[in-house]
Amino acid sequence: MKRIGRIRRAGRPGQGGFTLLEVLIALVVLAVGLLGLALMQTLNLRYTKSAEQRTRAVNLAGTVLDVMRSNRSQAAQYVVTRADFASVTAAGGCASDATLDAEANRARWMCEVREALGPGAEAAVSYNAGTGVASVVLEWPEEGMGDLLGPGEVELSTVL
Repeated sequence: MKRIGRIRRAGRPGQGGFTLLEVLIALVVLAVGLLGLALMQTLNLRYTKSAEQRTRAVNLAGTVLDVMRSNRSQAAQYVVTRADFASVTAAGGCASDATLDAEANRARWMCEVREALGPGAEAAVSYNAGTGVASVVLEWPEEGMGDLLGPGEVELSTVL
């Protein structure tokens, strides 16, 4: 008579797969890894925004220095203090006047600073006629960065 039964494999008897504990440990490791990736993505978005604002600030500073360089005889009229930004708002966009004098250019540039860097942005433009050195300092609050880095700041100087 033939016996019908199970055929056993060689090796450890009773090993049939993963235990529930092993599966739970693997899930915990996977969850920690995914949380790390999510944190990295969040930080990446913050730093990308910060880099974008710094690029805008450098472009704005370069713009006013180029305008001063192209009109050296009136470079002193482009001097701006932080107090000048008290009345500047960029709500509704910056007006583009047909007038191309220094005062209109200065006002439009100040509006563009607020429009590009936010309502808390300020700048100081200085010019020393004796040495021909012009400097621009832009400062704005870094959104989403908290007290981690403090305010964003860009400073450019050139000899006209």
